[in-house]
This record gives sequence, C-alpha cells and structure tokens, in this order.
Amino acid sequence: MAKRDYYEVLGLSKGASAEDIKKAYRKKAKELHPDRNKDNPDSERQFKEAGEAYDVLKDADKKAAYDRFGHAAFEGGMGGGGGRPGGAGQGDFASAFSDVFDDLFGDFMGGRGGAGGGRQRAARGSDLRYNLRVTLEEAFTGLQKTINVPTAVQCDACDGSGAEGGAEPSTCPTCSGMGKVRAQQGFFTVERTCPTCSGLGQIINNPCKSCHGQGRVEKDRALSVNIPAGVETGTRIRLAGNGEAGMRGGPPGDLYIFIDVARHDLFERQENNLFCRVPVSMSAAALGGDIEVPTIDGGRSRVKIPAGSQSGRQMRLRGKGMPALRGGASGDMMIELAVETPVNLTSKQKELLREFEALSEDNNPESKSFFSSVKSFWDAMKS
Repeated sequence: MAKRDYYEVLGLSKGASAEDIKKAYRKKAKELHPDRNKDNPDSERQFKEAGEAYDVLKDADKKAAYDRFGHAAFEGGMGGGGGRPGGAGQGDFASAFSDVFDDLFGDFMGGRGGAGGGRQRAARGSDLRYNLRVTLEEAFTGLQKTINVPTAVQCDACDGSGAEGGAEPSTCPTCSGMGKVRAQQGFFTVERTCPTCSGLGQIINNPCKSCHGQGRVEKDRALSVNIPAGVETGTRIRLAGNGEAGMRGGPPGDLYIFIDVARHDLFERQENNLFCRVPVSMSAAALGGDIEVPTIDGGRSRVKIPAGSQSGRQMRLRGKGMPALRGGASGDMMIELAVETPVNLTSKQKELLREFEALSEDNNPESKSFFSSVKSFWDAMKS
C-alpha cells in the first residue's frame, strides 16, 4: 500500500509553519487515538501514520529532505553520505508517540524536565446526572426524547486550550511543572497540589477572553436520548463523552440519565407485570358474562367473567404486561374484580331485590333456618 503524503495525513499544505504542523498533529492525535476509537479497527494504523508524519515534519532537516525528495528521502541512498537522513519508519515512531502524551496528556509523575515538560495529565471532566421522568405508556413503547443539559463544554474560541489565540502555556514557576509542591512539617514532608496552577503544571500568561483560561464555558446542550421499551424506575442510561468538558482540553466525562416512571391512574406495575382493578356490577358477577378492559397499549381486551365471581378474584391476560428491557417475553396483565354494590335504588329495584332475597331463602332451607335462629335470638334478648 503506497504511503500517503505526510502533509495530506495532517491536513496541511506544503508551506505549513512549524506551529501549524504542531497544532495539526495535536488535533489529529486527539481524533485518532485508539482509546477514543475502540469501535474503529483502523484507528491504530491512522494514529501511527499521523505520528510518523509529525516525526518527519517537526524536524527542520527531515522536513527539508521530505519537501525535496518525498518518501524516497527515507528509503536509502538519499541525503548526504548515502545514509537515511533521520528515518521516518518505526524506529522513530516512539518519539512521536511520546510527543502525544507529553503534548496532549502530560507525564503521570510530572513529565519530562525542562521548560517544555512537567505537565500532568489534563483533568477529565466530571460525570453528570440527569433525572428523566416518563409516563408508563412511554416506558411501554420506548421513545426518542430531546433533553437540554446545562454543562461545561469546550471553548470554541481557544479550542479548549484556555490561551488566547491558541498560544502555548508556560511552565508553572511555583512547582516547576510538577503540579505539586512540598512543605516540611516537623519530621514529615507533605505533598499537595500546586496552588498556582491547580496541579496542571502550567500557567497561561494570556488567558482566553471567552473562557478566562478554563478552556470551557457553560452552555445548554440539546441531546437526543433513545429510551428503550421496558425501562423502569432506576434504569440508568450512559451517554459516553457527553458529560462536563475537561479543563484545558481534558477529556469529557459521561452523562448518566436516571429514569423515573410516573405513577399511573389505572395500572400498577410490579416488575414486568401490570395489575388493574376492574369494577363489575353485582348482576354481571352473579350471572357471568363478557366485559372489556383497557390495556397499556391503548387498546381493549374482552374478558369472560365466570358466573358467581366474588370481589378480589384475579384473572390473567398473558403477554399484556410490560416488555422485557433486555429481551424475552413480555409480562402479564392481572385483572382483579371489584363487585360493586348498587346504590340509590328505585322503589322497583328495591322490590325486586327483596323478591330475590325471599327466593334465595326459599331455595336454600339451611340459610332460611339460620336466619330464623338469629331472629329468635335477638327477640329473646330484647324481652
């Protein structure tokens, strides 16, 4: 596979300055770093390709040879005494790879010494929490919802560097770039975060006017969130990289959305099952018949009531509950019958009920004997 032009790799023209080359490489390294592109199997090759291009173009002698001979300058036989003038191959990739961590992230324990080194890793932004309330119907169907999240985002004016015009920060004079200072307290030496640079190891002499040197600004962000069907109260959805932006170009945190399903007027949820209390008339409960009950999907289902049903009897509608969040069969819908006692009866209705009661006693001698015994007992008590 033929090598791509180094300027094309970094997105530059041939006359780019050393500062332009450095800025372009830093931008490419952030975009192509394998840790940020785990789903892209080609990212590691592109990342190394950018490092190889930068290793050549950052060096004045190598750049001059490349501008004159192209890739042939590093393939032997060119440049002075016949040797390779610098070597842009794998031998020097470690240099560019080191620049990534020194320029972008800093050394874990203070970095390389000198004026250009000593920076700590840029601080990662904080994770954010967003509480989202949805209805039971929305939890049943799932939905795409747009939310507005107030957060700190990268400053566009300085590209997150915190410096006006993209100027380079300087080594903190208090901690000499270490990000920490030491103080003697009796027999002990105490190490603490540098108060001047807040542990970054660098200070900005000319802060960006938009973000005041923070590299980030407060802003409301509109985010589209996919709420899957079957969510319940406490379900957590993670949006990687959508949290608070890091200080001075640091990586962003994550956004965690916590779902709260609102109470429903008709249905009560227990895991994936739904419970519904359905009123039925006394006559329907006694004689039996068909009734229609509402379902969570907005439809209605016909249910057969057996004759002689009592209050509290439960009936099951299979598959009419909530969908399973991670796949599998849906829950069931449980119907509990509530037999209603008629009120505000007319004279005719009262007469019919008395007739019904009398017929019930005639048809049930044991019941009639029982009520007669109770009546005799009360009459004896009154005398």
